[in-house]
Amino acid sequence: METLVGRHEEKKILAAALASGVPELVAIYGRRRIGKTFLVRSFYKERLLFDFTGIHNADLSTQLENFSIALQKAMSSAVPAAVPQNWIQAFFFLEQYLTPKIKKQKAVIFFDEFPWIHTPRSGFLQAFGHFWNTWASMQPNIVVVICGSAASWMIQNIVNNKGGLHNRITRTIRLLPFDLGETDEYLKSRAVKLNHYQVLQIYMAMGGVPQYLSGIVPGESAAQNIDRLYFSKTAPLRREFNNLYESLFTNARHHIAVIKALSKKGKGLTRNEVIKACGLSSGGTTTRLLEELEESGFIARYIPFERDMKDSIYKLFDEYSLFYLKYIEGSRASGKGTWLRLANSPSFTSWAGFSFETICQKHLVQIKKRLGIEAVYTEASAWRQTAQKGKQGAQIDLLIDRQDACINVCEIKFSVTEFTIDKQYAAALENKMRVFKSAVKTKKTLFLTMITTYGIQRNMYATGLVQSEIKMDALFRQ
Repeated sequence: METLVGRHEEKKILAAALASGVPELVAIYGRRRIGKTFLVRSFYKERLLFDFTGIHNADLSTQLENFSIALQKAMSSAVPAAVPQNWIQAFFFLEQYLTPKIKKQKAVIFFDEFPWIHTPRSGFLQAFGHFWNTWASMQPNIVVVICGSAASWMIQNIVNNKGGLHNRITRTIRLLPFDLGETDEYLKSRAVKLNHYQVLQIYMAMGGVPQYLSGIVPGESAAQNIDRLYFSKTAPLRREFNNLYESLFTNARHHIAVIKALSKKGKGLTRNEVIKACGLSSGGTTTRLLEELEESGFIARYIPFERDMKDSIYKLFDEYSLFYLKYIEGSRASGKGTWLRLANSPSFTSWAGFSFETICQKHLVQIKKRLGIEAVYTEASAWRQTAQKGKQGAQIDLLIDRQDACINVCEIKFSVTEFTIDKQYAAALENKMRVFKSAVKTKKTLFLTMITTYGIQRNMYATGLVQSEIKMDALFRQ
């Protein structure tokens, strides 16, 4: 049986809900394949009294029949439960079943794929609100968990509900992909023994999505696994892209257009640049679209150094989407050995550089720990200055602006060996630091920090220039 790995903070939240002496309404959201259902069922398996999953694109009668079957299973009855005529009656049936069960100990009620249950004109959300307000909220021994992949729907209709569920959610979990450390732990739990560089390659190609990682098999290298999962005749990840977005978003073509636009611009796009690239309107619809992608973990928004929210830069933050758009969409390359060939092509360098940079930005906590500044308040950002008359152009991958009057200027480089700083690159780094300091007029001390896979080669150009270095191993630490 598969074990529950990682998710340490999420497990603390679920445990606190179970230990409290009051009724709990827990909302969990996150992209598809991320492990929401597995987390709830694994953690609460001894206390799960009722488990109901909505059916995608099913009508009201089908959902109600499905509810009846779920209630029959919960009751362990050979006799089919009556099919409720509506959701008010369905929740009344549920109350009758639960009332004697929750007198002695706390129990968990789980509604999975919650947005799918709320079909048009079904009245489900209103009936659920009534169920919570008139009965469940007065039962100290109950934990109701509602879960959904459609992050935007969950936030708008549950977390920020203005009706019967307004301010009723007691705890919220936004479930994101595994980080590198959790990915390594997950693979080891499945007897996959790979070193950090191999795990990093897998993460660069598919991110920390548990369902994708479940396809990694023992005894194969990262390249062999990527080859099989993306380029074989039955490759599961080759057909995932459109299904992924269409299952999460209404009018997913607009979301896909944004993802494709960002995949072409490694350093990101402003909101106006996204609108222009995708032919969108400048209004609330675009704002909501970007928020949906951000809440689902596909994109991230960064505020450039010493700028405000209106200058935000949007970047593609999903490794799977980047890999798919770079190597799968529109490509006829397939078959055994395809990735081994592509990994030796010039395109690999640009893809690996961008993907590694994104991964480093996701692991800021680990970077701060390695620098020994985890207790220091910091703000992370990127910075770029376009070359203009009288101004030199420069770009910085990651800035860690510290409250102790220092700034780590981070240069991120992916390399298959130790990275070598030669005379020309050293001059470029010195110039970048000089341009940045002059442009922002900062009086803070600047520390040049190199973040690489295998570290930097110590030579006359690195000595005295680089104040600190971080290797990929540091990104795996919890």
